[in-house]
Formats: sequence, structure tokens, C-alpha cells
Amino acid sequence: MTGPLLTLNTQRQLSAALAAGLVSLDCSLDLQRSLSRVQLHPDRWTWQGQDFPFPQRCKERTIYYWDGSGFEPVARFAGSLIKLVPTDWGAPTFEIDGIKMLPTSKVSPYADAQRKVGLIQPRGKQILDTCGGLGYFAAWCLAGQAAQVLSFEKNPSVIWLRSLNPWSPPIGGALTLREGDVARQIEALRGAAFDAILHDPPRFGIAGELYSQAFYGQLARVIKPRGRLFHYTGSPNKLTSGRDVPNEVAKRLRLAGFATELIGDGVLAIRS
Repeated sequence: MTGPLLTLNTQRQLSAALAAGLVSLDCSLDLQRSLSRVQLHPDRWTWQGQDFPFPQRCKERTIYYWDGSGFEPVARFAGSLIKLVPTDWGAPTFEIDGIKMLPTSKVSPYADAQRKVGLIQPRGKQILDTCGGLGYFAAWCLAGQAAQVLSFEKNPSVIWLRSLNPWSPPIGGALTLREGDVARQIEALRGAAFDAILHDPPRFGIAGELYSQAFYGQLARVIKPRGRLFHYTGSPNKLTSGRDVPNEVAKRLRLAGFATELIGDGVLAIRS
């Protein structure tokens, strides 16, 4: 990410400062990762020596990036509408056809990832991150001094979102990101290659293959004995969904050779 990111809140700050007669404003142009000083002029504002127009029509729940000639939503439509969505916590979530892919109501999605990564104790480990998304799991693995992280993400639009998201970790060094479907590509991975696995699939109705007995068998094959796996399941209401997804997942993981424990909104499993 090289240019400023704007939200409705940023637009309001710029407009209020201009109306108050200020000539400069300290605000965040990277979704609350840092503060930047901008210079205000009647018809434009300046940041890092470049002039930008005042945005006129920012919408709620939308992030805008500078495409070289104007501010455009961080969103793409390629069979599904995929967009980066601001949160009160700074770190954004993303949506696919309006379905929120990360928790945001009670906790920052970034802090939520930190807690879950802590369960696999990443220090010094080779880690498989099956569904990379915005890369928050990978970011905390790197912060926790993992030796290597291999992430898969099959949707190129999601990879594009993370290229504009200042909360997503840079690719390279200890982090490898592969564009591809982990349900297929896992078969080519070497057995017992990983010390730990993070599995954060879309919900069952969207990606049932990532909850299958066959896939769990592959997870058991590529992880070392005593290796830790955290599997996010969410907390679907059994009364409305008619399913007990966490216990279904735990049962299949046990059949694949893991000892399991329901923890929070997922399952912690240890390879026998």
C-alpha cells in the first residue's frame, strides 16, 4: 500500500478541519495504524508532497484507495462482490457478497487472530496457514517468531485486498503466499512437514470440502506428531442451524488422528 486510504470518518475530519479554517490536520490515512499530517488548501489537500482532491461521496462501510486519478472503493466484482470493510478497531474485515468473513462485533479481527495464533505456540515452528485471507494469522505467526509460514489463498481478489491493506503482512522472508485451493494443493505437500496448522475456512455452506473427512486426513498427514492445529468453526446456533458444527468438526478430527478440545469459537487439536 503506497497511497492514502480514506473512509467516511476521514472525509468528515478533512471537511470539518477545512470549515474551521485550519491549514493542517493530523489524521490517519492507513486505517489507524499511524497518524499523518496533511496540508489543507481551499480546493485540495497535500500529503507527502502530493495533492489530492477532497472526497465528495464517501459511503459508510467502505474504504477508498487512490488509483492515480481518483479515490475508488477497495472492492472487486468477479462472480462475487469482495470488499474491504472498515471497523471501529482500525484493522478492517472483508466481505464476500455481504457476508462478513472475520469477527468484529466484540473484538478487533487483528486481536482475535493474535489470540488464536497463541494457541499453536508459533515460535520456531513451520506453520501451514490453510486459508490466508487478509493475512492476520500469518502476521501474528511472524510476530511470534515462527520459522516459516506457508499460506494458501485461492481467491485473487482477496489477495488484491490484502495488497492494499496496511494491516496485512508483506510477502517474503519467512512468509510464503501461494494463490491456490488448499483442498487440492495439500496433496502435494510433504508428509509431517509442519509443526502447526491454522485452519480458518469459510463457513461450511460455502466451503464444505474444507470440513471433510478426506481433508482432515490430509491435515493429519502433513503435521508432525504432537503438532498443534487450531480450526476456526464459528459459533453457529444449533437451534437455528440444526447443526452442531464444532462437535462435528471435533469428531472428524478425532477420526483423523487428533485429540481435540473445544475452545472459544473453534477446536484445538493435537496430532497423536
